Amino acid sequence: MTDPAPEPEHADGHADTAPTPRVTPADAADAARLVSFGLQPKLAPARDAEYTELLRRYRDEPPFARLADAVATGLGLVVLEVSTRAGMALAAAEDSVFAVRMGDYARRAGADSADRFLHGLAHLACAAMAFPRPEDLADDGYIGRISVNGVDSFVRQACRRLEERAEADGENTDPATDAPGLEAAWRVYARRSATGATKDARRLAGSTTGIIAKAVTFLADSGFLQRTGDDAGGTYRTTARYQLQVRDMAGSAAMAELLELGVVPVSDGTASLLPPQDDDPDLVPDAGLPFHS
Repeated sequence: MTDPAPEPEHADGHADTAPTPRVTPADAADAARLVSFGLQPKLAPARDAEYTELLRRYRDEPPFARLADAVATGLGLVVLEVSTRAGMALAAAEDSVFAVRMGDYARRAGADSADRFLHGLAHLACAAMAFPRPEDLADDGYIGRISVNGVDSFVRQACRRLEERAEADGENTDPATDAPGLEAAWRVYARRSATGATKDARRLAGSTTGIIAKAVTFLADSGFLQRTGDDAGGTYRTTARYQLQVRDMAGSAAMAELLELGVVPVSDGTASLLPPQDDDPDLVPDAGLPFHS
């Protein structure tokens, strides 16, 4: 007669008698359901009892949490946070079918390829204005506020800083507009009209405020911003999801670059200019937040 296999032991020598929890097809379905809720960024957990229950299971049942994480990973998604505050906050990895690419976004916005930098710069500036300091990103209770006109003012002041630096360095102030990086983007942006000109004073889609309006509308539709009013071209407040998204991408060289230019926002969504610093870093090409290039 064969002896029964010994029970597994902990490091302290005691046998582990607790059964291993089984993962059922119903658990897999629930985990996928939780991920599907996370892909609906405007859905607030507090307004959906099923979503709230699945979040509780994620918190209280480690095997279920691992299963939900695995479902997200298989879809090319990165789990940023799972909480009653943010729900299941997800970001798309570069190879995910859910990834939004700047080229696709610009085409949907009706822009030609020459405007790609401007759309990327608008998104980068929105993030930098919404969370201008590391402590803002670290504080879960922080709410950033931006406006369309405030973002435009912010970028134009950054453009002036870059122009001054280029002139001080004796660089060519009129290079090819298809050169990569913020240095090229500021030249294109500075030349573009802020509002455009129409007979009925409507904002042109290709103007800089038109491009920013497209960016903030996209962010609002994606659950990253909430519109709060019509002043200053449209005012918005940040959501927990946007904070998590920007926190995840805060290492972006372009975002650090923009912040270190010394242009900083104030709490009402406008922008102000700090005195110039002596040790500005070199520019690097990258302006795609929150997109993949």
